[in-house]
Amino acid sequence: MSEVVQETTVEQTSDDKLEASVDKIEDTPTDKNEKTNKNKEQEQVANKSEIDYLSSEIFKDVPNVTFEELEENQETLEIPQEVQNRYQSSLKEISENEIITGRIIGINEKDVLVDIGFKSEGIISRNEFNKTSLPEIGQKLEVYLEKIEDESGNTVLSKEKAEFLTRWKDLRQIHETGEIIKGHIIRRIKGGMVVDLGGVQAFLPGSQIDIRPVKDFDKYIDQDIDLRVVKFNEMRKNVVVSHKAIIEDSLAEQREELFTKLEVGSVLDGRVKNITDFGVFVDLGGIDGLLHITDLSWGRVNHPSEMINMDESLTVKIIDFDQEKKRVSLGLKQLTPHPWENIQSDYPEETLVEGKVVSMTNYGAFIEIKPGIEGLIHVSEMSWTRHIKNPSEIYALGDIVKAKVLAIDQDQRKISLGAKQLLPDPWDEIEEKYIPGNIVNGKIINLTQFGAFIELEEGIDGLIHVSDLSWTKIVRHPKEILEKDKKVDVRILEVSRENRRISLGLKQIEDDPWPELSKIFEGGKKVEGEIIRILDKGIILSLENDVEGLVPFSREIKKNKKSISSKFKVGDKMNGVVMEIKPDDKKVVLFVEELGGDKSTAKNDIKAFLDNQAEPVGEKIEIPNKNADQKSDIIED
Repeated sequence: MSEVVQETTVEQTSDDKLEASVDKIEDTPTDKNEKTNKNKEQEQVANKSEIDYLSSEIFKDVPNVTFEELEENQETLEIPQEVQNRYQSSLKEISENEIITGRIIGINEKDVLVDIGFKSEGIISRNEFNKTSLPEIGQKLEVYLEKIEDESGNTVLSKEKAEFLTRWKDLRQIHETGEIIKGHIIRRIKGGMVVDLGGVQAFLPGSQIDIRPVKDFDKYIDQDIDLRVVKFNEMRKNVVVSHKAIIEDSLAEQREELFTKLEVGSVLDGRVKNITDFGVFVDLGGIDGLLHITDLSWGRVNHPSEMINMDESLTVKIIDFDQEKKRVSLGLKQLTPHPWENIQSDYPEETLVEGKVVSMTNYGAFIEIKPGIEGLIHVSEMSWTRHIKNPSEIYALGDIVKAKVLAIDQDQRKISLGAKQLLPDPWDEIEEKYIPGNIVNGKIINLTQFGAFIELEEGIDGLIHVSDLSWTKIVRHPKEILEKDKKVDVRILEVSRENRRISLGLKQIEDDPWPELSKIFEGGKKVEGEIIRILDKGIILSLENDVEGLVPFSREIKKNKKSISSKFKVGDKMNGVVMEIKPDDKKVVLFVEELGGDKSTAKNDIKAFLDNQAEPVGEKIEIPNKNADQKSDIIED
């Protein structure tokens, strides 16, 4: 009968200790001694698991050999040179930021795998290759080693950077030698274009594309163009190129040759290169000439663009040039005769002309009759009846107007024109229309210190002098009686065609009341009045019938003015005796015993008072012709 016994095996645990495990096996008939031997063997195995591996006993069976014995027994093995060269070539010393040669060994969805002779292959992003032209397996190419090992343990390479650095070295040499290279314009940016120089992008300023200003930049996109490197910035990796520099070099020889053939007065054909405020630049085939704005036309030109267009072909005349400064002055108007040469025969006096208003000043308007010939319509020649202060009241710039030639000064190149001469002069029939003595109705258009202006009809005004406003009242300003814009009846007193003046009267509508007033205010009559003014030499009273009375002071009263001012006030009533009537001065002279002393001396005081007046109130003030013509210039009160 068999029995189950346990057989011990040894396993290595995580703690590097040996543990015994028991496996169940079938027991066979053995004797007791065999079991004892097995137990001893198991104990020996257990003891072996506790061996000290650092003990020198472990190496007691290993033979010891000296260095001299090794040299004596050394054997030399000859390796062929070809094998050595192949081995040496497989060992590469590489470092980051260098250009090295690799071989394509694989392509996946994201990267291209490259063997560079390193412990691991390098990777290049597929985005650096054209999708339609991926490299072939086994193809060799130069790459730029960015990182020997990145965070993921990959060797990072770049084809674009390798191409850029290689091309950069070439461009440095091209810049130093001034060599002309081909570039491909890929896009437009602010200020110019971006050009591909075979892996390196350069900036082509808009001003460096052509010697002429470029209007349409888009037409250059996706075009190949010859270029010269004009700026090479190593630090910023910035390259600036120019196509204009190449054109200018080719034109330099033409320019020198053309200057030797230039002559003042010669006529050449050119093309408009640029237009500015002061003139036009014309390309004469290698030389730029300036056509100044004053040489465009004999007439007035506000801006060259009024006559000239960009890229227009022009025939011009050489009027001056400076070979040292390379400057050429051109003329366009010089190709035609001066318009003033035959001015007398073309525009004799009294000729009717038509022209455009090209300029206006305070004193008149300039009319361009034809290019190079302008005439002046003075403000005084614009209307027979209206007083024109500024020509803008009638004309505006650009208006087409008609006028008559009044005078020509060929030496000063001046023409006087008149616009009012196109119409009949209304003053030619004024004396027949407005007869002195007639009563007419008019509108009050202006009030001045010396009188009122009455509009009788459009453009015809008359003046009422202050002395002709009232028979009895002393009027210091017309506004005391009249109001502007009101209608009023007046009598025509005088008409002067030569002076273009009409004198009117308001008081003359009625008869002179002074003959009757002389009877009312007869000498010696006692009258009463109201004090309206107190003067230094007398008192003015308001009497009946709108008549003013004068009470002069005696010499004694004048010395004591304080007593007068304290005793008499404006508005007080006062009685007096009529001593004299002065119709011309519109005064009734009164005597007041308290103020005038005795009557014998009062007459002398009255005479002195009247004689000392600077200007008799009733005397008319003569108005100069100039003032009468410019009556509306006077400030209204």
